[in-house]
Amino acid sequence: MAGCCAALAPFLFEYDTPRIVLIRSRKVGLMNRAVQLLILAYVIGWVFVWEKGYQETDSVVSSVTTKAKGVTVTNTSILGFRVWDVADYVVPVQLPDKTTVCKSDANCVAGSSGTHSNGIATGKCVLFNGTVKTCEVAAWCPVEDDTHVPEPAFLKAAENFTLLVKNNIWYPKFNFSKRNILPNITTTYLKSCIYDAVTDPFCPIFRLGKIVESAGHSFQDMAIEGGIMGIQINWNCNLDRTSSLCLPRYSFRRLDTRDVDHNVSPGYNFRFAKYYSDLTGAERRTLIKAYGIRFDIIVFGKAGKFDIIPTMINIGSGLALLGVATVLCDIIVLYCMKKRYYYREKKYKYVEDYEQGLGGEMDQ
Repeated sequence: MAGCCAALAPFLFEYDTPRIVLIRSRKVGLMNRAVQLLILAYVIGWVFVWEKGYQETDSVVSSVTTKAKGVTVTNTSILGFRVWDVADYVVPVQLPDKTTVCKSDANCVAGSSGTHSNGIATGKCVLFNGTVKTCEVAAWCPVEDDTHVPEPAFLKAAENFTLLVKNNIWYPKFNFSKRNILPNITTTYLKSCIYDAVTDPFCPIFRLGKIVESAGHSFQDMAIEGGIMGIQINWNCNLDRTSSLCLPRYSFRRLDTRDVDHNVSPGYNFRFAKYYSDLTGAERRTLIKAYGIRFDIIVFGKAGKFDIIPTMINIGSGLALLGVATVLCDIIVLYCMKKRYYYREKKYKYVEDYEQGLGGEMDQ
């Protein structure tokens, strides 16, 4: 092989091979520096300053407990004078229709029950009134009649009730925990404060009417058919700073849909019963269908702390982007600008070997 190569060598140098010399335009150089400055501003300003790319992050783990307070009274023909306190209002008979109207016992199936039934069918067809018969059911009497919803709201005074929210959070990656009842909050302050976004932004006691109002709704209107309110607690913490600056931020919004055009089964309601025995020893119950406002407490947040690994990753990514600046400028100048052909001629110049003083060396 060595002899073969020696024989071919003179043949290869008989041709004058043109060389390409890269000539960098001053305008292109300025554009390149401008793009590099923009990339540098992005890496420093956005990645490191705004997004804190030098930090390791963790999501919040949270637990919440609540305590409601408030007392009101009602005086109706059905219930009479009655006092309502926390134990009464804090809780998480079959009418004729097409499926229950009958003509004889043959139309009633004993032991059957439907989704909307108030009891178990006995198999008997009995008079509901002077003209209508219905299938008899074994159920609590009288059966529920929810065709009329009290308006205004039955417990309209609940607007002034208060809700104490106790929230504990933990960032396991950093072993950092805190609660929304801050260290500087005293027992005296806690007994008198009510949350206000301006004057008392860290008080954990909220007036129910103010929560609904902050979400842009009326408590009295919402209480008629019920609804669902969200109390959002945001814990975004920079753990490179002192822990006293890691503070909860509260916001409020209504969670159930209020679409006037599609208002099927609106609001929020639930049923609960209270049982007792009368003078004869018979078991009785008071069934309450409550239209109320449910409060969902949603906790979210993110904590960040300096870590060398994400710092080096982002620095490396930034340096790689700076290297892309030259390629990007070349693409713009050579393929996108109106004078791309002019720049292409100026960027590359074809010269012969002898013009660079190489011809004489080859002859030798």
